[in-house]
Amino acid sequence: MRYEELTIEGRNAVLEAFRSGKTVDKLFVQDGCKDGPVLSITREARKQDTIIQYVAKERLDQMSETGKHQGVIAMAAAYTYASVEEILQAAKDRKEPPFLFLLDGIEDPHNLGAIIRTANLAGAHGVIIPKHRAAGLTATVARTSAGALNYTPVAKVTNLAATIENLKKEGMWFVCADMAGELMYRLNLTGPIGLVVGSEGSGVSRLVQEKCDMTAAIPMKGNLDSLNASVAAGVLAYEIVRQRMQ
Repeated sequence: MRYEELTIEGRNAVLEAFRSGKTVDKLFVQDGCKDGPVLSITREARKQDTIIQYVAKERLDQMSETGKHQGVIAMAAAYTYASVEEILQAAKDRKEPPFLFLLDGIEDPHNLGAIIRTANLAGAHGVIIPKHRAAGLTATVARTSAGALNYTPVAKVTNLAATIENLKKEGMWFVCADMAGELMYRLNLTGPIGLVVGSEGSGVSRLVQEKCDMTAAIPMKGNLDSLNASVAAGVLAYEIVRQRMQ
């Protein structure tokens, strides 16, 4: 399957993308550009709660594929995002307790794609990512997922901590990956569960970690202090799979 980079340039094209309902992850606007058409574009972006970044013209020139960006470039998702409710419904349809991945600060699209692939193979019902400080569903993510995006829904939320609180009301428990946590083999990871994984550099944010019910540590015997985020997600996911199969 061939994936195209969804980079939209030019004022008319970007405005039409917003008005047609296309999911736009980020809007880059030339710093200081505040004429009528650009204001209309930023107004539409705010309606959709799209991230807006004001950058120098030189940055837009580097990003542009056509050289005709007219002061605006939009980065659209390669796939349509699902809702959290749709992910929970997928679990109900399969008559299984929900199993979700929640990713906090995964900004590398290769890591995101690899985690989505692992989520699919582990039988997870979906992946939830935050709107800020996170990679979106770009073509690179689609390619790295090796087709998993066709089967595993991904939801984007404004506040990951608030989403966890809402899912707890649905009876879910949450385990957070953290080196200072309890050895993963000693935890009960059965039932409706959300696996929370953070970035390699800073891990899961404090606020999100505080919302979790458990912290799980992966046993490590080597000289390094951490695993790649996608590898850590895979190791913990398959401990959940092992326990769910018992």
